[in-house]
Amino acid sequence: MPIWLSVLAALVVMSFLGFEIWVWATADSTTIIVVRHAEKEVGSGDPPLNSAGQARADLLARMFGDVHAPGHIDAIYVSPTVRSQMTAAPVAARLGLTPIVAPPHDARSLARRVLREHSGGRVLVVGHSDTVSEIVKSLTGAKSVPPIGEADYGTMYIVTAPRVGRADFLRLNY
Repeated sequence: MPIWLSVLAALVVMSFLGFEIWVWATADSTTIIVVRHAEKEVGSGDPPLNSAGQARADLLARMFGDVHAPGHIDAIYVSPTVRSQMTAAPVAARLGLTPIVAPPHDARSLARRVLREHSGGRVLVVGHSDTVSEIVKSLTGAKSVPPIGEADYGTMYIVTAPRVGRADFLRLNY
């Protein structure tokens, strides 16, 4: 076999192995937890959380607020409303994070930002009954995501978005 053919074969194999190494190195997933704000006081304007809402926010903190746990949350996104910020506050305090305030009704921009700025990380997004399913759709490309009812505060979506491949989600109650 001629030497040039051996060299060419070695280069092809090395290129293929280099590509495989690159794919494996960049294939880690971004995990996004999307929830609706917790229960709010009855009223108009920008109401705070009621006692049930504060208890739910504390539950989120117990679920995701351990800075020493492997896979802890790296960033938190909230809307400008008091109820959204109060829902995230206990988790943020336990993790030493400052929530990032993002416009509530631009799901596509939020999804792009989360995936770009926190690639391979774990993010909590606190939305509203009319934005949560849109955020999940924007993150996953799913055609339909069940809406959240006006009285439903306990639905959680866990989105897994790999760098390579299709994103998927789980819908849970907490």
